[in-house]
Amino acid sequence: MIRPADIREWRNHDVVDPKGHKIGRLEAVYVDTTTDEPAMATVQTGLPTRHRLVFVPLVDVILGPGYVKTAYDKKLVRKAPSVGTDDVLPAEREEAIFQHYGMPYQPGAAGERQLACR
Repeated sequence: MIRPADIREWRNHDVVDPKGHKIGRLEAVYVDTTTDEPAMATVQTGLPTRHRLVFVPLVDVILGPGYVKTAYDKKLVRKAPSVGTDDVLPAEREEAIFQHYGMPYQPGAAGERQLACR
């Protein structure tokens, strides 16, 4: 299990796909608001003048020397819903991220967010 404190240490490290292809740089970690466990990360991608943050699940990640290896292919991650580098994820866009990866989305009983940035 990856603890929130552990994954934060990997901020600014490379995120790679299962084949070792670099996707981008780990920017932030989002936790599941129900369990407070790491659920998603944002990865900075794009050209130097047009950076954006894409979301990738932290399911089955492998932490290595200077990298975080995700279980998802680079092409899939790069097509994931994104936000600008200075933007915040709107609550109404959370479900699209989960759908992109074929994951169930479960907001709180009162409709609260499933993800929170830590």
